[in-house]
Amino acid sequence: MSAVLLVGTGQVGVRAARQLVDTPGLERLWVASRSEDRASAMVGPLGDRASALSGTRGGVPALPEGATAVAVAVPEPEAHRWVRAALEAAVPVATVVDRGFGHLGDEARSRRIPLVTGCGLGPGLTDVLARHAAADLDEVDAVHVARVGAAGPACVEATRDARKEPTGEWRDGGWRPAPSGGPELLWFPEPIEARECRLVHDGVEAAGAAVPAARLVTSRLGVPPTTGRLRRGFGRDPKDRGWGAARVEVTGRRAGVTRSVVYGVVDRTAVVSGAVLAVAALGLAGDATVGLAAPTGRHRLGAVTDPVPFLAELARRGITAATFEGVAPR
Repeated sequence: MSAVLLVGTGQVGVRAARQLVDTPGLERLWVASRSEDRASAMVGPLGDRASALSGTRGGVPALPEGATAVAVAVPEPEAHRWVRAALEAAVPVATVVDRGFGHLGDEARSRRIPLVTGCGLGPGLTDVLARHAAADLDEVDAVHVARVGAAGPACVEATRDARKEPTGEWRDGGWRPAPSGGPELLWFPEPIEARECRLVHDGVEAAGAAVPAARLVTSRLGVPPTTGRLRRGFGRDPKDRGWGAARVEVTGRRAGVTRSVVYGVVDRTAVVSGAVLAVAALGLAGDATVGLAAPTGRHRLGAVTDPVPFLAELARRGITAATFEGVAPR
């Protein structure tokens, strides 16, 4: 039986909690937040298996006895503090954050504890889809991932920061700076449809880890909604009501013929990220059916996931990806 500590009561944390408590094999769910009142209010509707973790007002408390995995749904640097606490308690940990884990990765390896980062829509599901698409090809040339949407104010700010950073691409096994060349119009499933997306650094290394055979990896981000609109429910436009989408294109050859495999997914950004984080945590807690087999040390989700069972588990929870048909070559 698994018992999970979930850190975070924001939009992603709420969705992850619902996914976890609806899992038959879950014995116990603890919820931690900087606001104990918020955590208590969140666990109220979740039933007897869920409870709020006390002692969080002063920082990161001791992990509850019996926790078999930790799921972290808060931004950095708070995420890093909870990851460190999980490693010190020798408990496997999954987090939506994918940056700043250099020293913590070393610590996870030395303590022989699995640490899985980038467990959201992207990085996260985008990388699982890239690995799944690559399996359909004999040779892989390039991986192109793109996403739009945000799960909350912190995610909006992270997206803005990512779009301001120097652009580049992963080429022939290393990071190469590259001019952005301006935004590119990409098509996503409805109701997102066409969006202008800019070349960014964020997500490149995660996609490259998922498909290490690719010679070229790029990542693009769309313009996030304003924080004001986000807090008011994204206004009237369906594209701004919490919707998010991802597009993953993998090019290469099958039977000597050049091919392009393109997957797309669309849903509420927080719903997708919460489901991905929950399934990753369940895999770390010992559920072998979800297809996550993380060795000790720090790993990105796409690099340690068997796409077929992982995507099947997400589909069972209502998160499905579709194949783009008739896509013109880049």
